[in-house]
Amino acid sequence: MSILRGKNILLGITAGIAAYKTASLVRLFIKAGANVKVIMTPASKDFVTPLTLSTLSKNPVLSSFTNEEDENDTWNNHVELGLWADLFLIAPATANSLSKMATGNSDNLLLATYLSAKCPVYFAPAMDLDMYKHQTTINSFETLKSFGNIMIPATSGELASGLTGEGRMAEPEEILAFIEKDILRHLPLNGKQVLITAGPTHEAIDPVRFIGNHSSGKMGFEIAKAAANLGANVVLISGPTHEKAEHSLIEIIPVESAQDMYEAVHKHFNYTDIAILSAAVADYKPKYVADQKIKKKDSTLHIELEKTKDILASLGNIKQKQVLVGFALETNNELENAIKKLKSKNLDLIVLNSLNDDGAGFGGETNKVTIINKEENITNYSLKSKAEVAQDLMKEILKQIDA
Repeated sequence: MSILRGKNILLGITAGIAAYKTASLVRLFIKAGANVKVIMTPASKDFVTPLTLSTLSKNPVLSSFTNEEDENDTWNNHVELGLWADLFLIAPATANSLSKMATGNSDNLLLATYLSAKCPVYFAPAMDLDMYKHQTTINSFETLKSFGNIMIPATSGELASGLTGEGRMAEPEEILAFIEKDILRHLPLNGKQVLITAGPTHEAIDPVRFIGNHSSGKMGFEIAKAAANLGANVVLISGPTHEKAEHSLIEIIPVESAQDMYEAVHKHFNYTDIAILSAAVADYKPKYVADQKIKKKDSTLHIELEKTKDILASLGNIKQKQVLVGFALETNNELENAIKKLKSKNLDLIVLNSLNDDGAGFGGETNKVTIINKEENITNYSLKSKAEVAQDLMKEILKQIDA
């Protein structure tokens, strides 16, 4: 999953031959999970058809303030378009349109929307090499960048004129990668390594049976997505689960048993900035695992259990600068037991779940948590979706980093 997933992208197209590339660009944005709306200057429709772009974007393409075929139709509100967008990309950006942007000229819908936009604005120039190097064009570039706009530099190559040189609009894949990289650069967890555990562990009794629990892994997967959306590189170590986390910044390592998880966590912990252990790891495992399926013979079956390694405590013993976060699922003396776990395992934060709260715990779509930091400050949260809980947790973690 791309960092652009769920973003509202406004694509402005001006009248350059490179406009033909915008069909591929819209398709890439949609594939990345973004919502796309397209504004065209009237002249740009000579280079690519609105029908193509509206089909790919699944939204009507706009090019004027009103519908020229129906004078009673709704006015296309440039202010609302500017407010809708999370980012505004103008590609191709011709010398003519760049000059108008730099001087505040707003003689079409695209330019009026540009002046109304509150979001980051990217522009990808496209023109012949002499135009690209002309001082007036350079002045436009510098003026627009001084306003906070972000330039996606043109590349060198064969141009429409037949000449070869600088001025060719960046390819759609290059534009997508540039924007993703720029967004990541400004995110609070950019460059941070985050380790997360999720799901249950299965402790084998014999080749077909195991001891486990009802954890779905959903909470851990939502935390992983929340961390990745803040720019972190996430290693998600998960026990058996049906949950998915398709994101370019998330690496999923599947494990089965508590010992598997212990080994995987310790393999990655030294390179970690933040560790969030939300997995429901079995406290006990069968001492002896049968090589073959145990046959049903007697009315009872006795299985000797032994403790598994305490992963969270082991990390608390060796942590250096890492922020370490644990989870506590309690049924009685909740706060007392959670604080005890926070202190004994050398945690920075602990997330308390109570099975006494409706909508909390294993398997569901919601959770109700209390987050306690190492100063024993307690923050109670209402019942929320697990995605919202994950966002709340990341906000508390950011406070620990900034402290």
